[in-house]
Amino acid sequence: MISNKMKEAINAQINAEMWSAYLYLSMSLDAKAKGLSGASNWFRKQYSEEMEHAFKFVSYLEDQNATVELRPIAEVDKSWDSLVKMYEQTLEHEKKVTAMIWNLCDIAAADKDYATTNFLQWYVSEQVEEEANALEILEAAKLVEGDKAAVYMLDKQLGKR
Repeated sequence: MISNKMKEAINAQINAEMWSAYLYLSMSLDAKAKGLSGASNWFRKQYSEEMEHAFKFVSYLEDQNATVELRPIAEVDKSWDSLVKMYEQTLEHEKKVTAMIWNLCDIAAADKDYATTNFLQWYVSEQVEEEANALEILEAAKLVEGDKAAVYMLDKQLGKR
């Protein structure tokens, strides 16, 4: 059985994961409107992953016989000036999510909640991957910024995700 503090923190994480999904869907729509169909695809896949992450937390709370409390999702940006700006925000956001996951780990450790500690290990590894992917794309986007042909090629590569 998980503590009330952990239950509250996981409910906040569910909201954060859904907010992340909403952010990436917004980025996908903006990229598509700007003719960046590859980036649009990348962000749409990211949207799906974030929803999957949220549902894993929902299922975990259900398995722990804890109440899931869905909260309003805050508004997200709707437009970005460039691919670089999108991936700068992506990286910054993923760093915040990582901090939230680490906070959950801290709570689980303090509670001696071994089941939740085990459950969270997948998220710890996932966040390493999320940050690395965002950083790699951001660095590539910065390299090609201003070169329309190179941006086109990067966009095609992003579409292969």
